[in-house]
Amino acid sequence: MNNAIRAKEVLVVAPDGEKIGVKKLNEALWLAEQLDLDLVEVAPNAKPPVCRLMDYGRYKYEQSVKQREARKKQSRTSIKELRMRVRIGDHDFDITKRKAAAFLDDNDKVRVTVRFRGRENERPAFGKELLERLAAELADHGVVEQPPKLEGSAMTMVLAPVRRPRAAAADEGQRAEDDMPDEEPAQEEPVVEQTEE
Repeated sequence: MNNAIRAKEVLVVAPDGEKIGVKKLNEALWLAEQLDLDLVEVAPNAKPPVCRLMDYGRYKYEQSVKQREARKKQSRTSIKELRMRVRIGDHDFDITKRKAAAFLDDNDKVRVTVRFRGRENERPAFGKELLERLAAELADHGVVEQPPKLEGSAMTMVLAPVRRPRAAAADEGQRAEDDMPDEEPAQEEPVVEQTEE
């Protein structure tokens, strides 16, 4: 940029992208100074190197704004882990299922691990059935990203959240509001006339 450019001649490009022509470095720097702009080398390997006239401070600011916007649009997905045993009770299974559904609804992936102990290692099919049952019951919330896989004395499966189109999610919210009953207007109490006897 500016005096850090080492080439003797450069191809100068105007801020609007139009080529000005090949100039000596001193002339290009003088031109940039007259226009109150910076001379920035954009293609140093070209013959001659290409330099553009621009407001470098403004350019850097616009780039940082674009990067911030891109980061906002990114969805950060983390992996939550849940553990179960082969001989899990129905109530404990329901709790694990609810936790997994909550994680998936929050747009997090869920890794479910079934641990085998002792003689349970001889029957990995029981663990696979348990994981497949969980995946079937969570079909509305997530899809199987990695099917059940035996690793040592544990079997793991990864569930990913279901991708819903934003418009459909907004419609669901609107439908929920439409289904709510309207408040009934308060009825006036009947006026009872009292007569003196």
